[in-house]
Amino acid sequence: MRPITIPAAAALLLCASGAAMAANPTRIAETGAFLLGNAHRCGVTDDRVVRAGKVIRELIVAAADDASEQTAAKSRFAEIFRESARPEGNGRTPIPPCATVVTQFERLEQFHDRVGVR
Repeated sequence: MRPITIPAAAALLLCASGAAMAANPTRIAETGAFLLGNAHRCGVTDDRVVRAGKVIRELIVAAADDASEQTAAKSRFAEIFRESARPEGNGRTPIPPCATVVTQFERLEQFHDRVGVR
């Protein structure tokens, strides 16, 4: 992954979610997991979700100061993903419409493809 693409991808992910705070591994994990979990719920194919998940993990690693911060963020990612992927939701978080989720997911994919990250 090229070093300049990591901050650019993180900025896109945070802007797409409406977050205005500085990127940190936990915020990246939470935002990415919410998007990917809902994409899975909305029928985006597993291979596309897995591919996007790899990008999110790389962003987490790039933003983390140490291994413990990475571990905590990855754990948070798994928790939020499981909650977001449930068809009925978790009862606490609003369920976004699939059209919105798929649009945001495709924006992440297009950005990823445009910068040549593999």
